Formats: sequence, structure tokens, C-alpha cells
Amino acid sequence: MSTDPLLQPFQLKHLTLRNRIMTTSHEPAYPVDGMPKERYAAYHAERAKAGVALTMTAGSAAVSRDSPPVFNNVLAYKDEVVPWIKNLTDACHEHGCAVMIQLTHLGRRTNWNKGDWLPSVSSSKHREPAHRSFPKLAEDWDIERIITDFADAAERMHAGGMDGIELQVYGHLLDQFWSPLTNDLTGPYGAETFESRLRLLMDVIDAIRERVGTEFIVGLRYTADEAQKGGITAKDGIEISRFLADSGKVDFLNVIRGRIHTDPAMTDIIPIQGMPGAPHLDFAGEVKKVTGLPTFHAAKIPDVATARHAVSAGLLDMVGMTRAHIADPHVVRKIIEKREDDIRPCVGANYCLDRIYQAGEALCMHNAATGRELTMPHDIPVAAGKKKVVVVGAGPGGLEAARVAAERGHDVVVFEAAAEAGGQVRLTARSPRRRDMLSIIEWRVAQCEAKGVRFCYNTLAEADDVTSENPDVVIIATGGLPNLELFEDRKEQTEVVTAWDIIAGDEKPADNILIYDESGDHPALQAAEIAANSGSTVEIMTPDRVFSPDVMAMNLVPYMRALQDKDVTFTVTRRLLDVERSGNKLTATIGTDYSDHTHKAEYDQVVVNYGTLPLDDLYFQLKSQSTNGGELDHDAFISGAPQSVVRNKNGSFNLYRIGDAVSARNTHAAVYDALRLMKDV
Repeated sequence: MSTDPLLQPFQLKHLTLRNRIMTTSHEPAYPVDGMPKERYAAYHAERAKAGVALTMTAGSAAVSRDSPPVFNNVLAYKDEVVPWIKNLTDACHEHGCAVMIQLTHLGRRTNWNKGDWLPSVSSSKHREPAHRSFPKLAEDWDIERIITDFADAAERMHAGGMDGIELQVYGHLLDQFWSPLTNDLTGPYGAETFESRLRLLMDVIDAIRERVGTEFIVGLRYTADEAQKGGITAKDGIEISRFLADSGKVDFLNVIRGRIHTDPAMTDIIPIQGMPGAPHLDFAGEVKKVTGLPTFHAAKIPDVATARHAVSAGLLDMVGMTRAHIADPHVVRKIIEKREDDIRPCVGANYCLDRIYQAGEALCMHNAATGRELTMPHDIPVAAGKKKVVVVGAGPGGLEAARVAAERGHDVVVFEAAAEAGGQVRLTARSPRRRDMLSIIEWRVAQCEAKGVRFCYNTLAEADDVTSENPDVVIIATGGLPNLELFEDRKEQTEVVTAWDIIAGDEKPADNILIYDESGDHPALQAAEIAANSGSTVEIMTPDRVFSPDVMAMNLVPYMRALQDKDVTFTVTRRLLDVERSGNKLTATIGTDYSDHTHKAEYDQVVVNYGTLPLDDLYFQLKSQSTNGGELDHDAFISGAPQSVVRNKNGSFNLYRIGDAVSARNTHAAVYDALRLMKDV
């Protein structure tokens, strides 16, 4: 038996968990019609078969019709959910993994113009800033109905074979009742006393126990410290935790610290890259110490060393590694096999969560198989025969193509013009907060080198370099260069510099800067932060109605924290039309898409962020020598089937381009291009 603290079993009531690693509740937004169908089951089963002890599904499943989902949540209020829950549960149980689900009523954390168009309901008269719905104050009959809804939903989960449930008590309805900040009621469920604030939760638990009995596991994921003036303090949270333990009605505590009512508050609960790791771990340990209840916790515990410490130091009984398992579902298997260096690292980019908060689906920045388990492999199968593969470009897309080809058993060579791999990720990592992005590159380089991939750095590959390798497959992953043509005017701006120039340090920020952002992604804000920190007066301008839409909610928080105490102006709905030099100054002509109005303004420097144009000369030089003429069969590409296009029978290799060498997109797009193209080569 292993002596690794993480691999020791844990007894949770009657349930034996095979190790100390779990994935905490989260909603990947994969349901179809509110049901956790095949894709949902495959996502959790992948982690189950790799050894995770407990997978906590949904984040959260809605128990009432006036709790319409905002993240494509599971609809636990429908009877038809039961067979889908059973299918999901069976898929995980087959691999020895316990399965639970998080149930909730969202209260004010939703919108009235979704689902059945019912008003949101809460103990608070104030709307939540993040979701903006002014709630109805709950009446007695609302409370009675919601208690019944929780019991009904728990009974459905029990019927579906779940090992237990977790009630969501932070930011949602149950917590809205017990927080002094969000309880405007009077009477038996009002804000006057500790007991009245917690009464709804206890009534819900009692109703659930009447339906499912005392053996079914029921726990809480709850805030034990709201970390905000006027809210639940750490002292209050400890008292609440003791109360819950003394009640004898709760089987485990899953500890949260903070609030989720705004993007900044959410980001402090779920820290992203550049923020301290495991910031609430010691506090969770305090809760465990005073209650003696099984204690779970997750908040930026992305690495095995921190997880091992959490368990060995007695701070936690079960450690949540949720985003770590989005990046690599096989974490536990690799620990067991003593292959921790092979774990694909979570880089904290938070692409997964930020996509959900924009009504998308959870995807990993650099694991394109996550969420696509039905069509994309996490383990790359070995090919029947060996081929020669040439990859040009060692950014994330090129490295992924090389990695997958090498896993297939092919002979792979990578040409890279720079002295080291990385592409645009190296620029991103120039910002200290985003340095962890380098792990996307470093992990792939290490995986490639372990499989014998040959790297040719400082080599600006030409056609002869490629053909001299006698390749069977050529992948052009050369990326792009900044686009300096303003929108539709076909005129390259010669007086401006690029966001890349500022980030790389090739251009120093001037005193008075305009950063014109037409892409809405990270480089504009990175350049703005560098300039503002150097003392520049900065104006960030966009033609859009909001700025930086592709940076998304939680990633925007550290930028705002860095910029809002500096001399920075944010200007929306203004379009840069032209830039001309006037002595030592630059005169910008500025218009708007909303009228014919224009005006001129003077700056010392104009910085443009308008995506990239493909660096594709080599691709077009090689097209005529290729068998497929560079063509990509879109139907096969979309479905995950092998490519079989033949346009030139005399061609000597198949030629493809991926990532920004095709068009300006992002890291995930480049990695996904590479995986679905190379997995069958």
C-alpha cells in the first residue's frame, strides 16, 4: 500500500473514498435541454477511470422553476433528470469513483427573463451586481414551496443512484438568508437572530432527510467568512460551523471564504494566475479543527505538492483539484504511476470559468480534449505505421502538433525561427502576473523531447529545409504578425506602434498614449498596464460598446486593480480612422460607428492592437508540392475523422496550416487545430 497521503482511503459515513482527491462541484455547461446527457457523463467518467475518488457534479443543479439556470445548469426540478443522473452515476461507479451532485436555488443570482419568466426571489430586496435581477422578497408560501422543491430534487438524485448531495450555501438563496448583508426579512426567517437566518437551511435539511433517510450523504459547500464588512465574519463562520456540526444533520463541510456577487469577489474566492495559491487553505483547516467534521476545500490548489501538504498537515480530509482536472483528467493515475512530471499543468488562465460566465461552455486553454471526450482522446493512440512529420513553428499549436505526432510514434522535427519555443505565449508571459502561461510551452517541450522530437531553433525554415526532410506530413504553425491596417481602410499605419512592441520592450511608453484596441484581447491591457506603471497618461479606446470583451470577467479583475489608481481613461464607441505626424506629436482622427461625427486629438504615441495577419508565405510556397494542395476537409475536421483529400496525385506530402497561420484566434484554437488534425495521422 502506498504511503502517499493523497492515496490513502477516507471513510465518509458508510462510503469509502479510495483516495483524498476530488473534483468539487462545477458546471461545465454541457447539459442538453437541462439534462446531463452523454457528453456530461463522458466528461466525469474520464476523471473517474483515471482514479479520482469523488466527483462532485453540477455547479449547481436547480431545484425550482423560479431558479432558472444562468450557466446551462442541470434542471433537478424535472423528473426526466433521473435516468440521465443514473447514466452519469453508473458511468463513474463503473470505475470505482463516488458521485455526488450540488443542489441549489439561485435566489437573486439569476435573471427573470430566462426559463419561465418568473421573478427571482430572495431574502434581499437588492439585486446581485453580477446578474442584475431585482428580486421579489420571499413570502411564507415561497419558502414552503422551495423547501419542498429541495426535498423533491434530493429524492430524484437518490433515485438516480447518487452517493449523496451537497447544498450550495454561498451566494445562492440559502446563503442569502443567512448573511446579514442579504437578509431584509423579518419574522421566523428574518435577519434578527443567528437562528432565524439559518432556519431555512435547517428546514431544507430536515425535509431532505424525511425523503432520503439518514444514510444518504448530505453536506454543504458554504461560506464560513464573507470577507466583507457587515457580512459573516470568520468568527461568525466558526460559530456557524460548530452549530452545523452539533446539529448532527450534516455529513461534511466544504469550506469557502468570500462572496461571489461581483467579478472581483468571485476572483478572490477562485484565484486566477498571478494570485497567491491556496489562499484559504489554512482557514479551512481551522474549520476542520473546531468541528471534527469531514472537511473539503478547493481554491487554487493546482499542484500535487500543495494538495499533499493539505492532507498530510491535517488541514483537509478531501482536497479539491477541479481546474487541475480540467487541464489533466489523469492527475491521480499519474500520481499512482509516479509520473507527476507528466501532469499537464493548470496555468490558471481561467479560460474554463470565464467562458461559462459569458454563456459558453467550459474548455481548457491548453487541453482541447476536455469536454470533447466523445470525439477527442486524452491518451493518444500509437499509429499503425511510422511517418515523417515536419512542423514549422514552435508556438502552442506547433508544439501540440509535434507532441501528438510523437505520441503516435512518428519521426518529428520542429523548425523554429526564434532561439526558444513559445511564440506569442512568450509575449504574454512578459507580464509577471501571467508568467504561468509559460507552462503551456514548457510542458509540451518536455513531452516532445521525451519522445525524441528534434528541435531546430534559430532556423527560419524555407521550402528546401522542409522538403529535404522527405516529410509525409507538413504542419505550418508559423503564427502571425500584428495587423497595422485599420478597419477596412486598406492603409497600413506607419506612425503607430503595436501592443507587442510595448510588451516586448522594443518601444518605450511615451508620456501621453492612446492604446487603440480593436481586438478586445489581452495585449491591449497588458500594454496599458506597462505604460501606466511607467507613469504614462493612458487612454484605452475601442470602437465596441464595451472594452476588452475577450479578456472576460475574472481575468479583467487584476487588470482593473492595476489600472484604476493610475491616470488611465477608458473610451468606448470611438473608432480610430487615421494617424498623422505633426512635429513631435501624433494627430489622431477619431470617429464613431454611430454617426458621422469625427474629431482630432493629439498624443505622443499611438499603440494599435488589431490582431495578427497570417505569416503564411512558406505555406503557399509548398502548396503545389503537396498531395492535398493544403486543403482541409472541414466535415472530417469537425467530426474528428481522418483527412483524406487528394488534389495532386504527384504530391509528396500532406500540407496543413493551423492556429494564427490561418487566422488570428487564440491558444485554445491553435491547440484544438493541432489535436484534431494529428490524432489520426
